[in-house]
Amino acid sequence: MQTVHVSTHLYSMINMFPVNGCVLSANCQGQVANHLSLIYMRKEQSSLPERTGLSASHVDVDYFDPQGVRELRRALSRPYSQQIISEASPSLESTHGPGDADSSDTVLNHPNDLERNLRYTLKKRDEADIKSRELGVLFEDLRVVGLGNSASFQQTLGSLLNPWNIIKSINDSRHPRLRDILKDFRGVVRPGEMLCWSQFCSTFSIRLTFIQFTVVLGRPGSGCSTFLKVLANQRKEFHAVHGNVHYNSFSPEDISHRYRGDVQYSPEDDIHFPTLTVEQTIGFAAKTRAPHSRIDGQNRQDYRNVTTDVLTTVFGLRHVKKSPVGNAAIRGVSGGEKKRVSISEALATRSLLNSWDNSTRGLDASTAVEFVRALRIATDVGRLSTIVSIYQAGESLYEMFDKVCVIYEGRMAYFGPADRARQYFIDMGYEPANRQTTSDFLVSVTDPHGRIVRTGMSVPRSSSEFEEYYRRSDIMNINEKDMASFRDQVFGKDHLVASYKASAKADQSRHTFDSSPYTISIPMQVRAVMTRRVQILKGSWTAQLINTMAFILQAIILGTTFLKLAPATSAFYSRGGILFFQSLITIYSSVFLPALFAMSEIPSLFAQRPIVRRHQKAAMYHPFIEGLAMTLVDIPVTFCTISIYCIILYFLVGLQRTAAQFFTLFLFVFVTAIIMKSLFRGLAASFKAEAPAQAIAGIMVLALSLYTGYLIPMPSMIGGLKWITYINPIRYSFEAILTNEFHTLNGLCTSIVPSGPGYENVQEDNRACTTIGSTPGNLYVDGNIFAALSFGYSYNNVWRSMTDVIAQNLGILIAFCIFFTTWLLVFTEFNTASAGQSSVTVFKRGSSSLPVQDATDSSSNDEEKDQATTATPVESHLESRVQSEKDAQEALAEQPRMTDIFSWQHINYDVSVSGESRRLLNDVSGYVAPGKLTALMGESGAGKTTLLNALAERIDTGTVTGDRFVNGHPLPRDFRAQTGYCQQTDTHLPTMTVRESLLFSAKMRQPLSVPMAEKEAYVNKCLAMCGLEAFAEATVGSLGVEHKKRTTIAVELAAKPQLLLFLDEPTSGLDSQSAWAIVSFLRDLADSGQAILCTIHQVFDRLLLLRKGGETVYFGDLGKNATSLLRYFEKNGSRSCEPLENPYGTPFFPTYMSPDTRLYRAEFMLDVIGAGATASSENDWHQTWTQSRESELLQEDIENIHADGQKHPPIKATFRSDFATPWAYQTWTLLKRAMLDHWRNPTYLMAKIMLNIVGGLLIGFTFFKRKDTIEGTQNKLFVR
Repeated sequence: MQTVHVSTHLYSMINMFPVNGCVLSANCQGQVANHLSLIYMRKEQSSLPERTGLSASHVDVDYFDPQGVRELRRALSRPYSQQIISEASPSLESTHGPGDADSSDTVLNHPNDLERNLRYTLKKRDEADIKSRELGVLFEDLRVVGLGNSASFQQTLGSLLNPWNIIKSINDSRHPRLRDILKDFRGVVRPGEMLCWSQFCSTFSIRLTFIQFTVVLGRPGSGCSTFLKVLANQRKEFHAVHGNVHYNSFSPEDISHRYRGDVQYSPEDDIHFPTLTVEQTIGFAAKTRAPHSRIDGQNRQDYRNVTTDVLTTVFGLRHVKKSPVGNAAIRGVSGGEKKRVSISEALATRSLLNSWDNSTRGLDASTAVEFVRALRIATDVGRLSTIVSIYQAGESLYEMFDKVCVIYEGRMAYFGPADRARQYFIDMGYEPANRQTTSDFLVSVTDPHGRIVRTGMSVPRSSSEFEEYYRRSDIMNINEKDMASFRDQVFGKDHLVASYKASAKADQSRHTFDSSPYTISIPMQVRAVMTRRVQILKGSWTAQLINTMAFILQAIILGTTFLKLAPATSAFYSRGGILFFQSLITIYSSVFLPALFAMSEIPSLFAQRPIVRRHQKAAMYHPFIEGLAMTLVDIPVTFCTISIYCIILYFLVGLQRTAAQFFTLFLFVFVTAIIMKSLFRGLAASFKAEAPAQAIAGIMVLALSLYTGYLIPMPSMIGGLKWITYINPIRYSFEAILTNEFHTLNGLCTSIVPSGPGYENVQEDNRACTTIGSTPGNLYVDGNIFAALSFGYSYNNVWRSMTDVIAQNLGILIAFCIFFTTWLLVFTEFNTASAGQSSVTVFKRGSSSLPVQDATDSSSNDEEKDQATTATPVESHLESRVQSEKDAQEALAEQPRMTDIFSWQHINYDVSVSGESRRLLNDVSGYVAPGKLTALMGESGAGKTTLLNALAERIDTGTVTGDRFVNGHPLPRDFRAQTGYCQQTDTHLPTMTVRESLLFSAKMRQPLSVPMAEKEAYVNKCLAMCGLEAFAEATVGSLGVEHKKRTTIAVELAAKPQLLLFLDEPTSGLDSQSAWAIVSFLRDLADSGQAILCTIHQVFDRLLLLRKGGETVYFGDLGKNATSLLRYFEKNGSRSCEPLENPYGTPFFPTYMSPDTRLYRAEFMLDVIGAGATASSENDWHQTWTQSRESELLQEDIENIHADGQKHPPIKATFRSDFATPWAYQTWTLLKRAMLDHWRNPTYLMAKIMLNIVGGLLIGFTFFKRKDTIEGTQNKLFVR
């Protein structure tokens, strides 16, 4: 019998991946089978012995989730097993013997027998005439030009209105300063290659042997993101792209217009619709890119389900399939899982060339390794062209790659074998630090601050010198030969072009144009996106419920305000008022409760724009489909909401109770709500930034309200603005609703003259009603006449058929609906970009020093994401930086040493999840001593941040039990005031300078009795300690990641924490060099006597290691070269640390530090305890810890600390209340900061100013010079 491996039934993946670039006919089956068999051959040895699914060049499909792969194999085998056996047995018997094909047990017994599977799969693909394709890219003399910015001053409202600055801005826009981001790049990326760079770099590629990995290393700002985007054919955001780029024989224009989905760029941020589940996110990508040509018997839904099952299984996401992806506001999957969701989504689109930008940002070491292995699986299975950027590549990651590329400021410094790179730079004249990992060494040679030059050697120092040295090397010749080989193989080969086009056409569904880059037709796109929109609404059911409750509450408020109106003239204006609000619930159902709620959608529309843009570039669907789907799905939701609203309000008020009039009112309110939502969505789609869209929306709400015809009737409007009424859809709705109500109303007059004492016997013929529309001698007022005279809604013919009026207005409203919906669809399709953010450093106006960069300086990269410090010419500023570090050391030396010890025992934390109690922290104990760096470590989701928040008393939900002490005494009342807490996210007012941020912290958190001069002096000391003196006057929002993190720490230090400094992931998202700078700074703080507890993926003096579930695995000193840590794990059954492995991963090597104080990344020990998204360990390390002697010693140490501390008096509370300053002082300080923030945000202020100016002028001219008549006086009252 045939052996069926899981890949046998990964026919959907094989169907969606290219196989060797040829149509799978019989004459190439053997070649494909041989190649793919090589992909899956398991090597005998692995770099990590416990993970047998890994080799240096291969990762098995079942690496992430072996159990899941086995279950998937069983599930997928059942429907096809008999077909496989019957159709494959004849060919297999001759090769493997009859016994192999007799039993379906071979499906389970031979999980790695791929050759049989491939033979059968290729046979079925050939029978189905399914054509495959692959794509490589060659680039010659590639040059990318961007805008060259220099450090500049903060924009303010005053500077914005300065005529000289206006002239300068116009001149700069006409003659922008330009610079080269990338220059003279040459290379080729072939299918089946994985090109990867670490820590932000520009890159190029040389042809690799079959299935090789390449890692590219470089410093931040070298052009990495730019090059990734250019290779992925995303060029619009750059000023110019020069040189030749060829995707096989296709030009970039061909790819953009016809094969856009074959090339994809995945940004570093994992942005998805947060309320969609993992399964829905991946399934949507699979559905929109499902090929038309599939294995026989498989429909599109089967393809979608199988692809989703395969990807979630292979990438270890089965357990979170039903979980929402989440974001910062909605709890979802972990960071590592979200990263794998992004990988799975990209693979489900069947793109052939993938660019992954900074793909391990924020991941712990074990998850980062798993991510690279996941990409290896995808590249191996599909022969994709994969280009990756990676942060902080450890030795275990580096050893997975075959070749390395080193980039220096956008220029090529090295590309070649990974095992020769170290020696290449040593021969050049540079030396690695003691035990420095290869990746850090390769990056350090491009850093003037970190490289070590061998004594007596003359070495290249600038980027141009490095490039020239490389171009003279033999490795450059290899690159040129490979490019020539690629040209010969693919250029001008008409049969390859025809085969590629035929394969792409075969993927497209019926009714899809040949020139379309999309796989499925527009109707299919509409159905898919509508289904997703429904899923989004279901995921955000709480928001929908709140929306509905708001309508109900508004209906009750208005209904009870106008409760049971009498059918008399005294209620005429009240009826008009309630009908006005009814149609403004049409503007307030889209302009308030429909304009307000539609306005409230503007932020969410801008938030989803990056997702829609990414999907458009992946050729998943037209962007306008999103707008159309949103409108169509919103119709039943709006119908239900408006129904509830109208029913409650209509009958509370007591409007005309006939079915025709009720449904007429409902119809117009409903249609107007749809119109207003389309209007505001179209408005949002027309702008690239949110602020101007909100300002224009505010003006539109005012205009729509004023020119409805109620606040000022049409006869009273001035001619110059009366035209607004005719383009106001609310006016037509209000007219129909008003005439619908008053058409059958004959109101009894309640204001009759003469009336009162003495006029009781006056006959009706001698009486008159004072209400508009009355006739002498008639005590009833015809509602039609009232509406015509008061609002001009009779069309000068009070007896005109109401059916005609309603039909006409309904037609006009439908026309408005079509127009606004078209507006929405057009701008959604063509305006998918968001306003960009400049990475230039901005300084406060009036600053005495400003490190300006020349626009031609290649060390800056304005169009790159600013990941590190804003660059200044490094060589020229090296001396000043050394002096700054010296000043920081002196400031730290003057810092008074702390003596208090913070300890905790038996900390538990329980929360309620779906009505059940879940324990997130389980019996955690430890302590933090002054002068020691204590690292709180563990895999993603182990409870590190949770423990930090519990210890810092920052948890408001759930139940925390256990004891916390300072010197053995209970915590003082103002414990939080005596500690500093640095969050993982750097939260600051972006317009404040670094100095102002520190001074604000000192003012608010130090006692009021401390003189201001002393606070300012201490702020200057904190700036020196944190190395921020050169950036003291720079605005925080313009700083790079490293300096923002330093600012966060400095803000906490400025508060003078007396006890402890908590830090949550201070190196998250940083490259190796920036992470080293932060960690070494923390080391200096600890050496000065500061007690520090830090959740981090790098370890220090003492370690608290957690595993999932918040359980302790280890607490104690590391020892010299981690000997204490290694001794503990090895004596309790762990594998030995290999000679080339670091005990906890990749070290950061400050050159002035001794080997025993170096700072390491956590990899080895995380692997040992089974950390990572899918890893496991045979040992129960938590139980091992609880039963160990080290755990007993920890409790003894804590008891000794308590005993010693209780000999001294407890720490006294510094403040009597929760705050250091009185509320009046807080109010004044916050008011000044808010005013300064507004002054430095001219865009917001100008929007507010223009809104008030335009609004004031609009209202003023609307009621221009009202006369002192009854009508004029009434209009004046509405103005007030």
